[in-house]
Amino acid sequence: MQSSSNNNNNHLIHLPLVDIREDDPFFPLVINVITKYWGYDIHQSTNKLGNDTNKLQSKISSSLLIEGLERSKSHGFLYYVYKGTLKDLKKRIDQGIPIIVIIPGIQDMSQHALIISGYEEKEKRIITYIPQPDSYGAIPETQFLSEWNQEDNLTILIIPKEMSSIVKNDELKNNESNKLCLEAERYFQNNEYETAMRILEKENNSSNENSYFWYLFGLAANKLNDTKKFLVGMHNAIKYNPNYYSALRSLANFYLNTQDYAKANELYSRAIEINPNRYGSIFKNRAIARINLNYKKEAVEDLQTYILKVPTASDRSKIEELITELNSN
Repeated sequence: MQSSSNNNNNHLIHLPLVDIREDDPFFPLVINVITKYWGYDIHQSTNKLGNDTNKLQSKISSSLLIEGLERSKSHGFLYYVYKGTLKDLKKRIDQGIPIIVIIPGIQDMSQHALIISGYEEKEKRIITYIPQPDSYGAIPETQFLSEWNQEDNLTILIIPKEMSSIVKNDELKNNESNKLCLEAERYFQNNEYETAMRILEKENNSSNENSYFWYLFGLAANKLNDTKKFLVGMHNAIKYNPNYYSALRSLANFYLNTQDYAKANELYSRAIEINPNRYGSIFKNRAIARINLNYKKEAVEDLQTYILKVPTASDRSKIEELITELNSN
């Protein structure tokens, strides 16, 4: 939802307008906006690095928050990466501190970084930054909380170093563990899974209740063909956050591939119940499980939903033939 920013909301931070063309792998737009809010044009100094920056960018296929966070740190900022709450979010806004949250993307985009710039108490809406003049986004609070929870309430707070006292006594859950996770994701990007696993192993202990960590641990293990660790990672991710969509989907894919169709069907169904719009392909996968369970009617419904959500799918004609076949039996 997009609206005019002309209102009397006292819980709103006015952020600088930053051209969307300034988004780049080395310094993502969301971090650029916040550092400019604090009075620093780090993006401009980053561009002055010339060839060194270009060499770094050539190694990165998409915007990585860790690159921008480390760049901001080198310019005197502190950053925290923690599991947030609605209470904490509103507290930061009222302190005049915009924050970044991670929410689900759609289809090919697995995640999306969003700047929270305010909230509306009466309407129960969360206000988000949009890089357009006189505009902001407004998300119903219940919808926002559901989507945020799917990414384990991942929250990023960036402040000038001289403001460190403002968070000194606050409990920022999973901060150190999450920082390791962001570092590991850097190596995921370059397919360096062994290095990513070495980083994650530093936090591999029974007292770690960080779902984000366990999900990445499971992903790395999967890339290294370690089924035992993959299952430990995904099951723990779901144990500590039953709404962790990506872990449910990954585990369902595993059981589909190992022909445990009952478990695959159960896990796909849980993921779809949490968010039916995130990946259209999940309906095709659940249909495969249901066909093997002889749930033909339900499988047809899933295949029809898959075509509806992914109308340009390369296998559309084959899916339509399969629907016809299932309906004729």
